[in-house]
Amino acid sequence: MTQHHHPDKRTVLTKRVDECDSLHEVFINCLPAFGGAFLRRVYSILDTAIGMGCPITVAIAGPITVSGQHQTWLLPLLETGWVAYLSTTDAVCYHDGHRSLDGHKNPVHEVPIFGDDGALRDERTIRVTDMAFDEDVLLDQDRFLTAMLQLPEFQHKMTGTEMRNLLGKFYSKQEKANGVEEGLLAACNRLAVPVFVGAPGDGSVFLNSMKLWAMKKAGLIDDYSFDLDLHAEVFEACAYHYWGLFKNPVGALATLVLGGGVPKNFNLQPEPALGQILGLPNVRGYNFDVQIVTAPVTDGSLSSCFPAEAVTWGKVDKDTYTEATESLQSDYSLLMPFIIKALLDNRAYYQKKAEEVGEEHLFEHNPKARGYLRPRTGYRLYEKREELVQTLTEAVQLNRDWLMEGLTYPLAR
Repeated sequence: MTQHHHPDKRTVLTKRVDECDSLHEVFINCLPAFGGAFLRRVYSILDTAIGMGCPITVAIAGPITVSGQHQTWLLPLLETGWVAYLSTTDAVCYHDGHRSLDGHKNPVHEVPIFGDDGALRDERTIRVTDMAFDEDVLLDQDRFLTAMLQLPEFQHKMTGTEMRNLLGKFYSKQEKANGVEEGLLAACNRLAVPVFVGAPGDGSVFLNSMKLWAMKKAGLIDDYSFDLDLHAEVFEACAYHYWGLFKNPVGALATLVLGGGVPKNFNLQPEPALGQILGLPNVRGYNFDVQIVTAPVTDGSLSSCFPAEAVTWGKVDKDTYTEATESLQSDYSLLMPFIIKALLDNRAYYQKKAEEVGEEHLFEHNPKARGYLRPRTGYRLYEKREELVQTLTEAVQLNRDWLMEGLTYPLAR
């Protein structure tokens, strides 16, 4: 009897794990169904986006620095040169400094999640899930930030990206002085990766700035002139998105969202800011969008909403989302070490092949290798921010007529 195959049906093909030579093969061949299939699609989309050479923006919520996850898989990802910029929280930037403080080498230790928190409080131990450190670490971190924020280079209005680039510079000095491993902001400073924080007032870096502001207001110190320019910071993020769509050779962007929250929202905002608010023509959302979040989609939050919902806002490209987006309901700390290891192994494989047959031959027969082997120096967008902001400013100037029409509304009196 003749079998008729529907053209849209995909045959389930599998492979034994003991026949797989790489993590890539495991992801592609050994996760055929259910939650595993979601993970396979997340990995496959990242593999495709990297192979195309798409710049990736990364949004991360959660205590990634206090838990040391940044040193296990995030820094290796940033050092590939694939990442354009990072969106995270003020707390991530604050806790990033703990390991560099004088007298606090390796200050973070493990504690039970369901232990005696009253006893920990009596011991002056601060707990973050199963990570903990002495309360003096927080107090010394505050002293460090207070001293740093009073330096001359901070006494003017600046974007948060500029402040965090400087913070990374000073963290780096501390890390080198105390012989500890490089942290997140120090690496972003070295790689010129911009770091955005959509809710700067919701964290202790800014709380220490508030302390100095309050002391000046109370007449306790003579001067404190640091201030955040939120308008310029949002515009800078828009300038990078505009660059990704119109100035970078691929003409497309990918995003990796881990944990939802404000970092996710900030990461997705440039498209509506450019298209809906500034009215610039031909603006598109992300071509590739993968996220790993724990929130269920039925809770109605931004954290949980699938990329398909972002399509309706224009934040994700409507022509690519069915094949190039995925949302996996999981704890990203379980999965990211394996995903990043597989992607790094792919890069190492292509690098070895390039050394054997030459890049020209490799790229001709395996175009994906070109995206994987893009320069490790990366995009260094922070160093180009003034140029890219100027490019976007000129686009706004050319859109004068449309913008002027949107300035009035018959307000109720």
